[in-house]
Amino acid sequence: MSTEQNKQFKSSNYELFILALSILSLFNWVMYLLQIDEDLLFVLIVVDLLLSVIFLSDFAYRLFSAGSKRNYFIKEYGWLDLLGSLPFPQVKIFRLSRVIRALQIMRQLGFRNMIREFIHARAGTAMLTVSFLIILVLEFGSVAILAVERDAPEANITSAADAIWWSIVTISTVGYGDQYPVTIMGRLIAVFVILTGVGLFGVITGFLANRFLPDDKSEADVPADQTIAPASLQTILEEIANLRNAQELAYAEIEARIETLSTEIKENFE
Repeated sequence: MSTEQNKQFKSSNYELFILALSILSLFNWVMYLLQIDEDLLFVLIVVDLLLSVIFLSDFAYRLFSAGSKRNYFIKEYGWLDLLGSLPFPQVKIFRLSRVIRALQIMRQLGFRNMIREFIHARAGTAMLTVSFLIILVLEFGSVAILAVERDAPEANITSAADAIWWSIVTISTVGYGDQYPVTIMGRLIAVFVILTGVGLFGVITGFLANRFLPDDKSEADVPADQTIAPASLQTILEEIANLRNAQELAYAEIEARIETLSTEIKENFE
């Protein structure tokens, strides 16, 4: 991996996360250009606003962590990251630069190194994976529930705003009950979204607990390189021997004192 690519590279799980979001955003952009349906397009626009916030944060992260901000912005095509982060259909094609860069970096990194990093950083990998899955469920859950519910008799999920709101409260397992499916297919979708939400937010809860709760390490968790040096071990053994000798002297003195007291007591009673 070249020096410039090494500076751009953050971590395998993060690069894959940005790659997946970029592919999703390009898919949504194609759907937007096809003008498939007005309500469904509204869902795509809302999701794209969320993705734009993430991409802008990614651009700022890469810019401020770059060794040379000028080199990143010009030579490493950071200006393409900035343009692709904007929520305008005319510039979303520039998000291809993120896909190309991530693929190049990860190809040079190698599959084995990526797997090794995934195993080493399991918590971070799980958190990024869950974040991506939440976005997927939010988008496709909204699209699916709207498609099967809006034309049903007595339906109360009839607009894109209703579908997005329902998806948010369902995936978060809050369930206000103001919007709910009335069709069999809608209820099956609701079951999937609820079960998925329980699992995903369970992972988030575990991640936060692991981050903020103190980690009490036992002696078995002490790294192998933190062993006691031979000189220190000899000193400790000498101290133990001295303590044992002192203990034996103390016991001998106590026994002598007890014997003296016993003799005195016998003499007084006689």
